Amino acid sequence: MRTWHEIRGFPLAIRLLLVNQLGVNTGFYLLIPYLATHLGDNLGMSAAVVGIVLGVRNLSQQGLFLIGGSAADRLGARGVIIAGCAIRTVGFALFALGDGLPVLLAASVLSGVAGALFNPAVRTYLAQEAGERRAEAFALFNVFATTGALVGPLLGSALLLVDFRASALTAAGIFALLTVAQALVLPARDVPPATGSVTSDWREAVGNRAFLAFALAMVGMFTLENQLYLLLPAGARQATGWDGAAGLVFLVGTVAGIAFQLRITRALKGRGARGRWIAAGLVLMGLAFVPPMLVAGTDTPPHGALDTILRALPVLLGALLLHLGVMTAQPFVMELIPAFGRQALTGTYFGIFYAVSGIAAAAGNAAVGWAMDVAGQGGGAAALLPWACCLAAGLASAAGVTWLHRNGTLPRTRPAPVAVAA
Repeated sequence: MRTWHEIRGFPLAIRLLLVNQLGVNTGFYLLIPYLATHLGDNLGMSAAVVGIVLGVRNLSQQGLFLIGGSAADRLGARGVIIAGCAIRTVGFALFALGDGLPVLLAASVLSGVAGALFNPAVRTYLAQEAGERRAEAFALFNVFATTGALVGPLLGSALLLVDFRASALTAAGIFALLTVAQALVLPARDVPPATGSVTSDWREAVGNRAFLAFALAMVGMFTLENQLYLLLPAGARQATGWDGAAGLVFLVGTVAGIAFQLRITRALKGRGARGRWIAAGLVLMGLAFVPPMLVAGTDTPPHGALDTILRALPVLLGALLLHLGVMTAQPFVMELIPAFGRQALTGTYFGIFYAVSGIAAAAGNAAVGWAMDVAGQGGGAAALLPWACCLAAGLASAAGVTWLHRNGTLPRTRPAPVAVAA
């Protein structure tokens, strides 16, 4: 009840952005996790072609975050958000309507470009609109995002009983509704005139050594957060021998987020510097990979329901700890990013930060995937390798943030100026 009371205390624009993120994640996760299966099984494409289609989508998104951030600064976050949702509507509709490779590549490019536009723009608008309550706004943003990431695959698996096109059209319909809602409800804001070129903005942000050091220190957070979709579900399935165990990983996070996210952020906000809690969250994220080591490498099937539950518990405990670590660190990370530079470059800073995080997540997933392959081939102590790598990544990132905090590199948070309606 307190969470819903907190939501009602925010302006209508922020409430719409929260619902927007729920819809964005629902639409994304009801389609993308099943795209590879559709391309390979339904359309008969080779693994190489499937990899190209998926890779084009990732490259389009990760490579253009900076463009999306600069567009939010110069054109206004509202228009970029609306454009991003509209473009993704078209991209997802093409997945439903086209079977040829050129159409699928176009759909991948459009869906990636859309994410590159609205991801930094939404966070820019949220940071500007929330003012002194920025941390709480991003905490609620996490709750809605996590909920959408759970609802999306569940809805997608149900729609696949019809066919893939039903999933794609439903996802496109969700983004179409979001586009209309934002165009009708999201207030327009005056955009301060730019004082220089886009490239000068980029040079200013990239030349901010404190910001770049912070972005690099946060590489571990995004690498470990991505293991909610790679290592932890695989560990749950391997330990229990039950495919449905992977869904419990997402369920744990959603329930924990609704119950604890806002309480954690509000409790920690007034108790010490942001860097301290970001580092603590990263330590917790790293330690989340210790409990699953108890059942890592389990090859024999469980004996009955009780044995299945006992094997699932260490992995689910790890998922809970990982979510708690994210809930501790991420709202304060999002709160700090705009404080590194001028308010007029908030979108640019978010764009660079998410470009770095996207590269980190891709590299981290590749490294963890390699460790999983080694564990699968070696057995025994090698089964601990992927979990140990994640533990080391979390502790290394925590050490980096702690160092930045102690030498005074991290900025003091400051409230964003109240945006003026156009």
